Amino acid sequence: MKALITGASSGIGRDMARYISKLGYDLVIVARKKEPLENLKSELKTNIIVEVCDISDKNNCISLFNKYKDIDILINNAGFGIFGNFTEIDLERELNLINTNIVGLHVLTKLYIKEMKKRNSGKILNVASLAGFMPGPLMATYYASKNYVVSLSRAINKELKKKKSEVSISILCPGPVKTNFNNVAGVKFGIKPLSSEYVAKYAIDKMFDNKEIIVPGLTNKLTRIFSKIMPWKVISEVVYRIQKSKE
Repeated sequence: MKALITGASSGIGRDMARYISKLGYDLVIVARKKEPLENLKSELKTNIIVEVCDISDKNNCISLFNKYKDIDILINNAGFGIFGNFTEIDLERELNLINTNIVGLHVLTKLYIKEMKKRNSGKILNVASLAGFMPGPLMATYYASKNYVVSLSRAINKELKKKKSEVSISILCPGPVKTNFNNVAGVKFGIKPLSSEYVAKYAIDKMFDNKEIIVPGLTNKLTRIFSKIMPWKVISEVVYRIQKSKE
């Protein structure tokens, strides 16, 4: 059995690789930087292939798929956020975010879901965020990208179920996690983040249970409920104040 994980060089992706390897899976670990992937490979016991690849380029995603079609589990974890007013953020940074968080994930999901349907087996875990359920003033593009991941994944999953397919998609929607994400995004978490080790294990276990929406942590579960029952305008104001406090 083999899994492919993007964004595997640090944080949740790295800890997912560690956990899945312990479960006996061979891995293709993917990221833009080679050294942390090699370091990860050295500590794992199963067969590990290091693939240096920038998935923000759709052609790289296609090449990745063509090299490794025999994948049983695809984990689309690569992604990042940007903090700031929409009118002030550099456009090229935003486009890179969109290409990574949306285009790369979309292409890999599309290619692997078709291959898995042929075999009538396989799982995809798309990493989104609690941000995927609400608007995100001061992180507008990031929140929108995670809304896309949630909406796309749920729609595909419904199509699979209607076809009685054994293939499934799960969506990981964590809140704050102790990773390098906040340093890249340029924010400070207002509440204590969960450990990436806990989130990774929780997500993989729930994926094997075919759970569609995976929200680790009680506080995050309550936030998810809040996002379902409160008016969009109220949520937007709350999110704005939370993000503003991170400056």
